[in-house]
Amino acid sequence: MKIVDTHCDALLKLQHAKREQHGNQIPLDFRNAPQIQTNLARLTEGNVMLQFFAIFIPPHVPSDEKWQHALEQIDLFHTEIIDRNPEMKHIKKWSEIASLKSGEIGAVLTLEGADAFGNDLMKLRHLYRFGVLSIGITWNNANLCADGAEEPRGAGLTLLGKEVVQLNNNHGVFTDVAHATVKGFWDIMELADFPIASHSNARAICDHPRNLDDEQLKAMITNNGLIHVVFYPPFINEGKEEAQMNELLKHIDHICALGGVKHIGFGSDFDGISNFVTGLEDASCYPTFIEKLLHYYSEEEVRGFAYQNFINHRLIRGSC
Repeated sequence: MKIVDTHCDALLKLQHAKREQHGNQIPLDFRNAPQIQTNLARLTEGNVMLQFFAIFIPPHVPSDEKWQHALEQIDLFHTEIIDRNPEMKHIKKWSEIASLKSGEIGAVLTLEGADAFGNDLMKLRHLYRFGVLSIGITWNNANLCADGAEEPRGAGLTLLGKEVVQLNNNHGVFTDVAHATVKGFWDIMELADFPIASHSNARAICDHPRNLDDEQLKAMITNNGLIHVVFYPPFINEGKEEAQMNELLKHIDHICALGGVKHIGFGSDFDGISNFVTGLEDASCYPTFIEKLLHYYSEEEVRGFAYQNFINHRLIRGSC
């Protein structure tokens, strides 16, 4: 069964490897490096048809270097993922998904946190031109657009943040609520035409600020948003560093019970996490996960979780 995965951090791993190389040391090879959970071999084995690659700038990077870091990750996306691997196809418009051929994997650029462009909307326009198709306003800390999920103040969108959401709408780009504060979430829901939680779970099952409470989940469903569950154990089991597939399924069950069966997808967070669901340690494990899901859900429902809900959403909401 085909898979759409809306979040991984392979670009950050590739960037770290390149920046840390010494002498003749070769940077990580996206094709088969064991350190990359979403390498080409694993994506292929996992039947992944569409993988989202996040541009993420760690908070310790000085403000005047953040844009350069973003450009480096975009360059690595092209040089290491797209240019060297004919199987990987850069999806710059949603309509291009339909053109993928058997054996090809679509690669989507996303941005995790507006820190990369600060308050420079010219840089944001460049990101749209580069093909960025999903933007999370924040990571966990505050920036000029909004507070992040773990910022103690817990504020919502600034005027700049609201302008960014409107620009996302104009470009047919997702606004990602995965790292938003509660206030920021509701600000986004008032404005966003294309809301997505690219890698979040149900807070009723695991009380973590990165997860969505029932009212938020219902709002996502009502507004035809997508809710892609994340595979990071602390977001699955409160206070624990390990998780089993059955425990991840509790989040899917809960979202289904709220009416979200047609809104669920996967956002693994591979390459951004160091602890894994047992049996779901990298992208090659997706067939095992699908087999597990088929014990509890119909084939139609599982197909929806795996890829069809996402495809249907883009068909219904437009393919710009």
